[in-house]
Amino acid sequence: MTRGPEMERARSVLFVPGHRPDRFAKAAAAGADAIIIDLEDAVGPAEKEAARGHVVDWLAGGGGGLVRVNAADTPWFVPDLAALAVHRPAAVLLPKAEPVALRALAKALPYLPVVALIETVAGLLALPELLRHGAVRRLAFGNLDFGTDARLPGTGGVLDMARFQITLHARAAELPPPIDGVTVAIDDPAVLSADVARARELGFGGKLCIHPRQVEPVNRGFAPTDAELDWARRVTAALEASGGAAVQVDGKMIDKPMITRAQALLAEAAR
Repeated sequence: MTRGPEMERARSVLFVPGHRPDRFAKAAAAGADAIIIDLEDAVGPAEKEAARGHVVDWLAGGGGGLVRVNAADTPWFVPDLAALAVHRPAAVLLPKAEPVALRALAKALPYLPVVALIETVAGLLALPELLRHGAVRRLAFGNLDFGTDARLPGTGGVLDMARFQITLHARAAELPPPIDGVTVAIDDPAVLSADVARARELGFGGKLCIHPRQVEPVNRGFAPTDAELDWARRVTAALEASGGAAVQVDGKMIDKPMITRAQALLAEAAR
């Protein structure tokens, strides 16, 4: 399976409940870089089987996206994996990602890319082992569940130490920047904007969205700003004009890390 934008470059990743097939196409058309059809938190126990069937129908009909299966410690995990064995999604979002669960998923669905959702302290501490498994193509942060498991109040800055560790492990494994967790304030653009800015500053490259209204601000917030692109273009132009010799931009010497940063910004804007 190819490693396309849904896997590596998605900024906005929109959840859609698995028991609401009437919303699948609407979610796919909402402007998000990727959708996640959710079989876990959004679906009650009585609707799990029906939701699984809706997902299979969607995939069989050519629909795309990721699928969040139920956690490995639930009775729905194995049936979820079995349902995805024939009609495979772009990737599986593995909740409460820990080594035992990852090995079970990879055994049932070999070669299927996995986005590992870090939602437990055990999962965070096991990141080196998780990332040695070739199935993991990107990390995501389940801030709500992680805060509960870690016995920490709040889901914002109090969890930034965990976010930073996720970023470092992703970089060490040469994975794309990870995906931050949800912002539950659907109708507060200022809160969403602050959450996106914090996540981007900590090295995240995208965010899980729970409502279509969050998609555009998330896409905009993780894109290079006009000021960043102006700086990157001036750095590149100055370097070309100097023939590769040492050069200053805005009164600062431009060294290799700054050149790399400028090139990355321009590449991101051109995608």
